[in-house]
Amino acid sequence: MKITKKQEDLIYGRQPILEALKHQKKFDKIMLQRGATGDILNDIKQLAGDLNIFIQQVPIEKLNRITRKNHQGVIGFAALVDYYQIEDVLPTIYDKGEVPLLLLLDGITDVRNFGAIARTAACAKAHAIILPQKGSAQVNGEAMRTSAGGLTKIDVIKTDSLLDIIKYLQLNGIQTIGLDLRGNKNLSQSNIDLSIPTAIVMGSEDQGISDEVLKKLDHIVTLPMPGEQLSYNVSVATGMILYEVMKQRNN
Repeated sequence: MKITKKQEDLIYGRQPILEALKHQKKFDKIMLQRGATGDILNDIKQLAGDLNIFIQQVPIEKLNRITRKNHQGVIGFAALVDYYQIEDVLPTIYDKGEVPLLLLLDGITDVRNFGAIARTAACAKAHAIILPQKGSAQVNGEAMRTSAGGLTKIDVIKTDSLLDIIKYLQLNGIQTIGLDLRGNKNLSQSNIDLSIPTAIVMGSEDQGISDEVLKKLDHIVTLPMPGEQLSYNVSVATGMILYEVMKQRNN
């Protein structure tokens, strides 16, 4: 396999990608040149689909920006962590006699913020971070380094639909709480019981939680912010609400 020196998780070229998939190599995602054709590419698409690997169609200019090597219209980002299914993670939490604490990230694309969130989540003993396949930070080397090992200590779940995950959690008795500036409750005054099974949703810094996700949540809260009306960095805000969870759970 061809791997760049600067980006150890990058694999490129049609045959190297195909061989990796045949050996069930896990990928974070595969970028495919828009409009590219060929039998090998069809095989790559088939195998990637079988392994539930996200394929993104992109213009050749984007591939060329990632590497100047002969990528042949396909680049794969090797997964640096294992990905899990919520249906497998949740029963395991209960089998351990623990109260679920999950973190859903909606539209957080900055890898450093993502890594910092993972680090804090691991310290707070959150059980899993849940990401949408599209529009999320890549779990790459920079995210791993920023997490300071946190991403190796917490389950990571990727999903095609956060809405489906939220519905599944609610059906299984887990309250869903969004932290967003549009919330009508201040966390410190909300009297929300965080000692019960809980999933916390964090949105992007510029857009917050998406409207379709926001309206499905059980609670929407804000953080106390007596200073200038800007906003907390999303990783800082995550730490604040996780600290409140730890206080209530006496961790």
